[in-house]
Amino acid sequence: MGEPFVGTEAIACGLLTKSQLETRYIRLFRGIYIDRDAELTAAVRAKAGWLWTGRRGVVAGFSAAGLHASSWVDDRRAVELIHDNHHCATAGIQLHRDTVEADEIEMIGGVAVTSPTRTALDLGCWYPTTTAVAGIDALAAVTEVKAADVELLARRYPGRRGITGARRAMELFDAGAQSPKESWLRVVLIEAGLPRPQTQIEVLDEFGCVFAYLDMGWNDVKVAVEYDGEQHRSDRRQYTWDIRRRELLERRGWVLVRVVAGDRPGDIVRRVRSARASRGPGWPGAGPPKPG
Repeated sequence: MGEPFVGTEAIACGLLTKSQLETRYIRLFRGIYIDRDAELTAAVRAKAGWLWTGRRGVVAGFSAAGLHASSWVDDRRAVELIHDNHHCATAGIQLHRDTVEADEIEMIGGVAVTSPTRTALDLGCWYPTTTAVAGIDALAAVTEVKAADVELLARRYPGRRGITGARRAMELFDAGAQSPKESWLRVVLIEAGLPRPQTQIEVLDEFGCVFAYLDMGWNDVKVAVEYDGEQHRSDRRQYTWDIRRRELLERRGWVLVRVVAGDRPGDIVRRVRSARASRGPGWPGAGPPKPG
C-alpha cells in the first residue's frame, strides 16, 4: 500500500493479517502504517497525520501547503494539524488550537485541508516574517492566493495571536520567487527601505527574444539582484553560462548584484544601494530630468 492507512481497519476488512502488517509495513504514527518502500513525502506524512486524528483534524500550515502542491516543504517537518485533542500529542505531530470554519476547509484526496487562503493566513500567524513569506510565496505560485482574500479572512479573527505579522507577510509575498533564499533576499531589501523589486524580469536580446529572467530588480534603473546557489559554482556548465549571461546583461545595460550564502544583510543592502546610486541623473538610461 503506497498510501498511509489505519492498521486496524486493514485487518478488519481482511486486507492484511496482523503478522503481515507488522512485517511488511512501517508505522508512521500510532495505528497508522505504510508500505516499507513508499516515499515519505510531506504530503504522505500529512495524510498519515490526518488519519492519526481519527479523520477529525484538519491538515494546516506547511503540511497543508504540501498537499496544495507547494514547493519547499521539508519532508522531515512535523505534520501540522488543527485538532482539539491536545492530550494525545506524539512525535512528528504539531497540533494547533486555532478555530477553523467550514468554508476554510477543502478536501484533497479525501483529506481535510485548510484552503490556500486560510493556509496563507496560518503561515503568517504562526511563523516569523521571512519563513512565512517564503511559504506563502511558494503557495501563491501553485494556487490563487490573493492578499485581499487573506485580509478579508483575517477580519474574522481580529484578536488572533500573530495577526499583525500575518498582515505584514501578506504585504511582502510574491509568487515570482524561485527559492526560499530569493524570498529572504527580497524581504531583506524591502525591509531596508528600498523600493519593492519586481521579480522574474524578462530581458530581451537584440532580436527581441528572451534570453534571461532576473530574480529581482528595478527596470527603471536596470539594477538586478540575484541569489546564487551552490549549483552556480559546482556545476561547470552552469558556471560557464553565468559568465556569458552576465556579459549579455551588461551589454543590455544591466548592473547585476550577486548574493551568495554567508553574505550579511547589511552588506547586501549597501551593495544594492551603491548600484542604484550609480544610476544617477548622469546615467545614459536615466532620460530627461523629471519636472519638479
